[in-house]
Amino acid sequence: MPKTPVIPEGTGKPLAPYLPGVLADGVVYVSGTLPFDKENNVVHVGDAAAQTKHVLETIKSVVEKAGGTMDDVVMNHIFVTDWANYAAVNEVYATYFPGDKPARYCIQCGLVKPDALVEIATVAVIK
Repeated sequence: MPKTPVIPEGTGKPLAPYLPGVLADGVVYVSGTLPFDKENNVVHVGDAAAQTKHVLETIKSVVEKAGGTMDDVVMNHIFVTDWANYAAVNEVYATYFPGDKPARYCIQCGLVKPDALVEIATVAVIK
C-alpha cells in the first residue's frame, strides 16, 4: 500500500523521526501533536485550553493538507498530564467536533516536554 507524506506549509522540524501525517488508502494518520511552535517550543504555557486549540489547529492543517476536513476525523487519542485540565480540554475539543463526534480515548500521562499539557493523535478517513 503506497503512503504519502502529509506536511503542511510552515511545519517545523519534528523532535523525532516522524512526519506530521501520512496518507494511506484514503486514511490520514496524524502524529501525536503537541502545543509547539515551529522551533518546538511549548506555546501557551500553563493554559490547557489555549494549548488544546493550538494542537487542534495543527491537526486541522494536516487533515486539510491531505484533502479532508475535521468532519472526516474518526478517532482521536488524547493524552493529558493532569485530570484537572480535562474540562478545559473538552470545552475546546467540542468546538472542533460540533456534529457527530469521533471515537476517542483519553489518558493521563507524562509528555515529552514538561510544559506541554495535552497531546492529540488523530485518524481521519478522507472522502
